[in-house]
Amino acid sequence: MKKVHQSIKDYISETIRTIPDFPKEGIQFKDITTLLQDKRALELTSYMLVQSFRNKTVDIVVGLESRGFLFGTNLAQDLNAGFVPVRKPGKLPAKTLSETYALEYGEDSVEIHEDAIFKGAKVLIHDDLIATGGTASAATKLVERLGGKIVGYSFIIELSFLKGRDQLTKNVPIESIIIE
Repeated sequence: MKKVHQSIKDYISETIRTIPDFPKEGIQFKDITTLLQDKRALELTSYMLVQSFRNKTVDIVVGLESRGFLFGTNLAQDLNAGFVPVRKPGKLPAKTLSETYALEYGEDSVEIHEDAIFKGAKVLIHDDLIATGGTASAATKLVERLGGKIVGYSFIIELSFLKGRDQLTKNVPIESIIIE
């Protein structure tokens, strides 16, 4: 099975395009739109994301703005869980909580509806990519402020040289399909 999974990871990796110097000089942007265009890669990515969490209880998948929404809803459906978006400021219509974080190229904030997570909910945080870990760490703080318990993190791509996983909850599974 390891060989099969490695073959799948290789295929997914080959479908992702790297855009140099975007959004600013020195950044190597990982563009998953090419992955989304490939129906086989799309299906295999959903398959791989759910594997590590299939036998865990997950009440809610939190998807991070905006590319975390693309697979987050599939992941929630496959895990028989609800889905909650974490968005940039001003995008959610009801009362929100906010958290500011550092990016590899600046600073930003994310928000969650105040009633999105019930106390004790087992939450899986998903995004397409983890770099410095700022966005996922901010989402973790929001979920915990609402009484949720992080049971895992799910990413398509991990830029390991930026050590983003060091910012996340210790002793919680962190699964990335592609680690660079």
